[in-house]
Amino acid sequence: MNAAKANLRRPETTRMFESDFLEWFSRIHPATPFIAWIPVSSYVVYRSASRGDLSGLGIAGLFLLGVFAWTLAEYVLHRYVFHWTKDTPLGRRIHFLVHGVHHDFPNDKDRLVMPLGASIPLGVIFYALYYFTMGPRLGEPFFAGFVIGYLLYDGTHYAVHHFKQTTRIGKFLRRHHMMHHHADHDGGFGVSSPLWDLVFNTMPQPQKRKASTETPVST
Repeated sequence: MNAAKANLRRPETTRMFESDFLEWFSRIHPATPFIAWIPVSSYVVYRSASRGDLSGLGIAGLFLLGVFAWTLAEYVLHRYVFHWTKDTPLGRRIHFLVHGVHHDFPNDKDRLVMPLGASIPLGVIFYALYYFTMGPRLGEPFFAGFVIGYLLYDGTHYAVHHFKQTTRIGKFLRRHHMMHHHADHDGGFGVSSPLWDLVFNTMPQPQKRKASTETPVST
């Protein structure tokens, strides 16, 4: 009986690409984003301080604003990019590659943080956006905080999937995210914070799963 149950258990991972080369790039160790991006954020803060055109308090304020700005970017990306769907073979394939694989295999430990092939282009885009709209004086410390906000998101996402949560905040964030996975795919887009779900009225609703399972099939 136990062997039969084990065979029925859903696998934790799957291949995304036929190419071994591309498949390798689709997987990432959870420490990799921190190793790659903490030096970038640190260097940008150092460069901002070296210019001497902002006080330490000003740099710290812009840094914290950048961390806060990430929470909105996280929400928008998750809701409108990661959950973009189009019911065509190409649309379904794109959705699977961007985010669908995570919903199909949520416990795949090699795909719980953003691979560098995605985070580096996004980082370049956001750096250019802040650099050219705010100028280097304001934009660089803001971007440094934005990067740390992203790392908090990646770390939170890995933790709520992979570790038992013992704190009140950890338990809340895990429940919030698991409801997004298992009860309401149209709610709970914030991972590191529920703030923007509250603002935009997209807190996940457990009743949706119950209602969908109780709805009679029309004949």
